[in-house]
Amino acid sequence: MNYRRVLHGAKFWFWVALFVAYSAGAVGLLMIDTQEDRYRRLSSVELTKVQSTPDARRSGASQVAAVYRAQSGMPFNSLPAGSTFQVVWPDGSTETMMIVDPTSPNGVRPVPGSQIAADPSP
Repeated sequence: MNYRRVLHGAKFWFWVALFVAYSAGAVGLLMIDTQEDRYRRLSSVELTKVQSTPDARRSGASQVAAVYRAQSGMPFNSLPAGSTFQVVWPDGSTETMMIVDPTSPNGVRPVPGSQIAADPSP
């Protein structure tokens, strides 16, 4: 009898912990820093910053998202349409991007008002 109560309690706390962990993960925003080795030499990323043209930023963010998907454990499930991620450009400026079409070379669009310029201090 006591064994069943312990087992029931363990199951209950397992599901509570799983729910809390999933909720915390779902709320978090993915941040991709383009200074990492795997993103640094991408052609559309090297000179990109928030002051670049929207097409240049979309192209760079699409390349970054493609590399992130390719190196993730579940490439077809990571960054699906509608998901957002924050990209840190090489100059230190940041902006949030939204995946519109994961199969398109320019399937990413900037979220309006999310651009933060780099800190000018040395």
